Amino acid sequence: MKVFPVIRLPQQKLDQVLDRFKMIEARMGAVTDGAEIVKLSKEHAELKPVAEAVERVLKARAQVPELEELMALKDPELSPLAEEELQELKASLPELERGVALLLAPKDKDENASAILEVRAGTGGDEAAIFAGDLFRMYSRYAVTQGWRVEIDSISEGDAGGYKEIIASVTGDGVFGKMKFESGVHRVQRVPATETQGRIHTSAATVAVLPEAQDVEIEILDKDIRIDTYRASGSGGQHVNKTDSAVRITHMPSGIVVTSSEKSQHMNRAIAMRNLKARLYDQQRQALDTARSDARKSQVGSGDRSERIRTYNYPQGRITDHRINLTIYNLPQFMEGEMDAMINALIAEDQAERLAMLEDEMG
Repeated sequence: MKVFPVIRLPQQKLDQVLDRFKMIEARMGAVTDGAEIVKLSKEHAELKPVAEAVERVLKARAQVPELEELMALKDPELSPLAEEELQELKASLPELERGVALLLAPKDKDENASAILEVRAGTGGDEAAIFAGDLFRMYSRYAVTQGWRVEIDSISEGDAGGYKEIIASVTGDGVFGKMKFESGVHRVQRVPATETQGRIHTSAATVAVLPEAQDVEIEILDKDIRIDTYRASGSGGQHVNKTDSAVRITHMPSGIVVTSSEKSQHMNRAIAMRNLKARLYDQQRQALDTARSDARKSQVGSGDRSERIRTYNYPQGRITDHRINLTIYNLPQFMEGEMDAMINALIAEDQAERLAMLEDEMG
């Protein structure tokens, strides 16, 4: 993984942050317009952790010359203490500056959004569907460890188990920020349960993670959509749906089709519309990312769902992420939702990329 040097932030940049924060605080105490108060409060909340981090850096920087002066006095009691404190300060200052740099670096505005998770079987027939089921179970267990809620929106089961396709809403704080790196092709190498000769097969499943769009961000015109109802499939007997409650919405300008097949038609319409908004919003994000990639190629978080991002090798008990060349040998635990080591490594790489962007911006 790439390692980027800590950025030495210019004093002018730090002063600008504090000046802006103080101006917002002063303005909040003077305005009476409700809309402006809401706008200023939001910016204040976003800037407060940055301003506090900047103040810590400035305080540490100011202490350096003070301690150097104490050392220069050659006082037998004070100078050794000042030298020790100066060494500790110089060791901690780069990390303080890195923290500020990360707060100032370009951010994904959907970092804290909930998300739509889509897992689909790829090449490999029944085994691909089984693997898609394994992936969805893995993500569901990871969601539990994060305190997120998972609700299935649409499901198509595989003939031998698993899923041909499963779509779910994952709700909670910071879902998209952690899960966005999962978008892409996941490949599995293992001996399928149906294999009598013990041969290793390679199958694949695709994962898409879409930030849940806010209502104000996406407008869908009635004339642009067609809503169809149909009979949802069931498991037989009393579970068969005898009414046309499942909903299919087609967005004609984009060709996007979304479905939902819960028991309530009203609920299905709401779920399908929410997923359609997420798809349309993701289209906008993808177009913007493509435009940005002309200027900068990022290893992580491209969201390209045709890109093979990870291999799960069962005979060797390893998971390899091809974007950051990281291999972890804890496959059984990983499939039980213990994904933190991999996700944290992907986040760290993304942070390094964002720091590099900030460094480029500052020349």
